[in-house]
Order: sequence, then C-alpha cells, then structure tokens
Amino acid sequence: MVPAASTHLVFRFSADPIRIFRSLEDYKGDVFRDGVAGGMRSAYYVKDVASRACTVGASLQIGACEAVFGVPASELSDRHVALEDLWGKAARALGQRLQETSDLEKRLQLLESFLAKRLPRALEIHPAVAHALARFSACADIGRVVRETGYSHRHFIHMFRRNVGQPPRVYTRLLRFQQTLQHGIDKGGKRWIDIALEAGYADQAHFNREFRDLAGISPGEYLANHRAIRHVPIPGQFRSRRGGIV
Repeated sequence: MVPAASTHLVFRFSADPIRIFRSLEDYKGDVFRDGVAGGMRSAYYVKDVASRACTVGASLQIGACEAVFGVPASELSDRHVALEDLWGKAARALGQRLQETSDLEKRLQLLESFLAKRLPRALEIHPAVAHALARFSACADIGRVVRETGYSHRHFIHMFRRNVGQPPRVYTRLLRFQQTLQHGIDKGGKRWIDIALEAGYADQAHFNREFRDLAGISPGEYLANHRAIRHVPIPGQFRSRRGGIV
C-alpha cells in the first residue's frame, strides 16, 4: 500500500484477521480482528491479502480525525489502531450491525450515519492550518506559507500536525507524490519523468529516489504491477514468520 495524505478506517467481515506490516523487513506485523483505523503515513506499508474478504470503510477529510476518533491526527500518524481501542463498545456494536447486514448499500449507509453523528456541523480546522492547506497545492515554499500565517514555525508545525497528522514537509511530499501517481496513470502519451518535473521534482534521480522511499519500489515496477492507485501486489517477495505469502 503506497502512502496517501489521508486517514482511513475499515471493518472486515472474515474469519481471518487484518494483518499489517510496517515494511518488507517487518516479519511480525500487527493483527486486528475487526475494525482498524490508519493514520496518514510517511511511507508504504504491507497488507496481507492472501484470503478474500468483504470490507467497508472510509477515508476522512483533513480535520475530521479528532472529531471522529477522539484523538489528534498526530497520534495516529504512521500507525494502525484497533477501532475498539478508540471507540470501545461502540466499535463492537457497529461491527456487529455491519456484519448482520448483507446488503452492501445498507452497510455503507450504516457506516455513513454512524460517522455523521460523531461529526460537528462544521469541522474545526485552525484558520492558519486551513490557509496552509489551500496554499500548499500551489506553493512549495513551506517557510513562506508559514510566514503568511503570522505564527512561529514551531507553533505552526504543532498545530498542523494535530490537525493533519504529519508535519508540512511530509504532507507536501505526499501531496506531490499522489498527484504524480495520478497523472502518471492518466498520462496520455506524456513521459512520466516530464510529469514528475512539472510536479516539482528536480530531476530523474530525485524522482526515482523519492518514489522508492515512499512506495518501496521503483516507478517502473509500480507501473508494471499496480492494480489501483495505492495497491501493488508483491507475490513471492514477502513471507511472514507464520509461513504465509503476502
């Protein structure tokens, strides 16, 4: 799973648990029996998909994490946490209701209704953070954007991490990476390196190095093997200590 600039949650309906590994070198991993929340990540992670399972989940808009989960986005960054640890009995009750509902549309409605009840009428993002989020899509100069807010660099970073989950440097890196992935898939005759240069990468070496840091594979390997924008199968390359191939 290549990283994305968002927080997500998922419920799984299967006898097999959710198994997640922090990297290709993590042979132990973490096991989640039912629901799990994942924070914004600064690099890829590995998910066991050896057995088929039905899941339902959601990606949260920036600023929704604390309202939905009751903890700042920074506490979930680069982590997966059991929903039961965040919601207690409410997570088990929701999971049971979703399990008992066979209709996929009704499952989505149940989850959406549950999340909507936890959200205020308007998400409370600090105005300085909201300003930076709007500016970062067009301005790569983080220092300049921070100065525009009128806050000290240190104080702004604290506010940004609380709302977003990662510091501005990581967030803008993920944003540029996501945009390049999407444009690379939809390139329509353009060379991917040209798309990368337009996104702000200095040169081919910079693009390749950052791509491997974030995705764990090269751009060529990604294009040849990806199934969806964030999913890349690695059959035969990763074997857990329990003997199963991920």
